[in-house]
Amino acid sequence: MAFEFLEPVSEEILEEIVNFPKTSLGNNIVIHSEENGIPELEGVKIVLFGVKESRRNVDGAVDSFNFNSIRKTFFQLYPGNWQTKIADLGDINPGSTVEDTYFVVKTLVAELLSNQIIPIILGGSQDLVYAQYRGYDNFGKMVNLVNVDACFDLGDAEKEITARSYVGKMVIDQPYNLFNYANLGYQTYFNSQEEIALLDKLYFESYRLGEISSNIAMVEPVMRDADFVSIDVHSIENLNMQPETKYFSPNGFNNREICALARYAGISDKLSSFGLYNIQNLELSKNNFMLLSQILWYFVEGVNFRKNENNISSKNEFLQYKVPIHNEVLIFYKSERSGRWWIEIPYSSTFNNKLKKNTLLPCTYEDYLEACNQNIPERWYKARRKNEL
Repeated sequence: MAFEFLEPVSEEILEEIVNFPKTSLGNNIVIHSEENGIPELEGVKIVLFGVKESRRNVDGAVDSFNFNSIRKTFFQLYPGNWQTKIADLGDINPGSTVEDTYFVVKTLVAELLSNQIIPIILGGSQDLVYAQYRGYDNFGKMVNLVNVDACFDLGDAEKEITARSYVGKMVIDQPYNLFNYANLGYQTYFNSQEEIALLDKLYFESYRLGEISSNIAMVEPVMRDADFVSIDVHSIENLNMQPETKYFSPNGFNNREICALARYAGISDKLSSFGLYNIQNLELSKNNFMLLSQILWYFVEGVNFRKNENNISSKNEFLQYKVPIHNEVLIFYKSERSGRWWIEIPYSSTFNNKLKKNTLLPCTYEDYLEACNQNIPERWYKARRKNEL
């Protein structure tokens, strides 16, 4: 149903692709065109589409979206040693109301997920993450969001949803599907102490920009536990040098760091959708388009190097380590294939769990060493507490 609302990729872009090298990305993906219509998605693993919606943007609505500029740059890049088939479905135009746009995005995401296709969303304002999230309403389990953003975006959930309050809406709106929210790269001066305290009270996760920049590998397990990821492009240092942007900051992730985060997201076996938001008014520098294209490239690269370790039920390729600590026994698993670590969150039948069985939480080797030193890993504690609320 949602496919009928998709606008084809512009003829201008299609005409340029003809002149790209035969081995470029543009000549190796299937594209929604006016002439050929919606492409056949049989065998497609990743789908790209844009959403031209910004009416709930805190800086006011804009009509300058840069999706085609990104397409032009992205399509000129060469793929890696990839086996993944990609499709570009074009763009969703704004509906009569913002809720109409949300409905189309939700429906399209849900349909793609049901076909095991990973949507990449190029978005206008970041409140569209709410529609991305609602695509999981019939997913059959609770889901985890990782948000790369200088702000928490909890906002006032009692008011109309905006690009600064969509996370709060996820928390309070039914159906309740959100198990964990993790913010990567927050900058304290953009977030009130009340928001910081609320995030902690909800046992959600937050990581300051500085601590990630000093050790970016620390967030790989957080990405590995995500069902969906959103990146606010304003979290990149100096990306948008326009003074009218309310939350403009000269600080943020540098180019290499944001590409590394995108690759961590792609390589996560669990992750099933990915979004780049606030892609608007970026014309001041052509480097903006190349950087966003490279972010997409690294995400797709990550998907191609997944290890298929999401299900450790057989545990044949995993080493188990039991660590007695206080009155608990923490159970760790290490993959012999990738060297990655997990810790078990136990299921208890004595109370109403959000989780329906023992589940595995991605962690680091350092978490295992901390447990050996009789320190309970903070991520394990928060996940256990959220399960019991």
